[in-house]
Amino acid sequence: MNYHAAKAFIINKLDRELSDQLTYHGLHHTMDVLHCAEELCYYEKVAPYHQLLLKTAALFHDSGFTISNVEHEKQGCAIVRRYLPAYGYSNHEIELICGMIMATKIPQRPKNYLEAIICDADLDYLGRDDFYEIGQSLFEELKAYNVLHTEKDWNKLQVNFLEQHQFFTGTNTRRRSPQKRFYLKELKEIVENY
Repeated sequence: MNYHAAKAFIINKLDRELSDQLTYHGLHHTMDVLHCAEELCYYEKVAPYHQLLLKTAALFHDSGFTISNVEHEKQGCAIVRRYLPAYGYSNHEIELICGMIMATKIPQRPKNYLEAIICDADLDYLGRDDFYEIGQSLFEELKAYNVLHTEKDWNKLQVNFLEQHQFFTGTNTRRRSPQKRFYLKELKEIVENY
C-alpha cells in the first residue's frame, strides 16, 4: 500500500478537476478532513495500519465531485476502485475505504469504528470556531448549484441539520458537541425572529 503516492495522485486530480463552484467541497475541505482524521486517529489511538486506510478514505471521500455533485460518494468509490489497485491497495482495503466514503453520505450512518471517525472528521467544523466561515462557503456552493437561494432558507436548513447531527467518537463528543449546541441555540434564535 503506497499511501504517499496515492495521496500525491488524488491531490493533483482534485486540484485540476474540481469545479470552482465548489466553494465548500474544494481541495481545502479534503485537506481539512485529512487533518481532522489524523487528529482523531491520535486521540482515539488508532493502529498505524488503520490510520493509513482512514487517511486514504479522507483524501478520496469527495473525489466523486470530479465527476458529478450527484451521488458523489458512489462516484468516489468508483475512482477508488479504478486507481487504488495501482498503488498496492488490496480489494479488501479498497472495500473498507469505500465503506468509509459511503458512511460520509448525509445522513451519516457509520457501521464501524473507522467509519465513525471519518464521519466526525468530515463534519468536525460543526463544533469549531470557524463554523460560520465554513458554513458560508457551503451556502455559496448551494446557491451556485441552485439548491438554496436565501439566507433564511439556509439558516432553517442549518437548524434542522444541527438538530439531527451527532458526533460518533468520544473525542468529538467531548470537544465539539458543546460548541455545536451553542451554534444551534444561536441559529434557532435567528430563525425564530423571521
